[in-house]
Amino acid sequence: MKRLHIHISVEDLEKSKMFYSALFGMEPTKDKEDYAQWLVDDPAVNFAISTAKEEKGLNHLGLQVDSDEEVQELEERLQAAGVSGEKQKEAVCCYAKSTKYWVQDPEGIIWENYHTMEQMELFGGDSFTGGEGCCTPSFSTNGQWSTGNKC
Repeated sequence: MKRLHIHISVEDLEKSKMFYSALFGMEPTKDKEDYAQWLVDDPAVNFAISTAKEEKGLNHLGLQVDSDEEVQELEERLQAAGVSGEKQKEAVCCYAKSTKYWVQDPEGIIWENYHTMEQMELFGGDSFTGGEGCCTPSFSTNGQWSTGNKC
């Protein structure tokens, strides 16, 4: 099943958890001191909130898929449409290890297309994200992906 992924950076995690638990009619599927996630079936959404980013509001959107092959299909489809992105294998981010393909839409919104391979006990941080936790890469005006400045 494909799920729409929405990640929002929040100021007060506890207040936000109360709000989104009421909205979705369920407690978080994953609940950490700086992060919470709801895997909702109706609508099919992977909704996450975290306190890691200074700027509050929409962090990024994405599609969560069931296999690395589906990530590859998304990558090929986007590339065929002239949309280049950045592949990330075995990314440790948001308490999970995943294969990812990041792209930016025409309005500048970052999309994380990914398959999660396993759950982790660490929030994350690797060379792709500048080692500073679960960061969303950014796309510069010269067409190159950069890291670290969306945390």
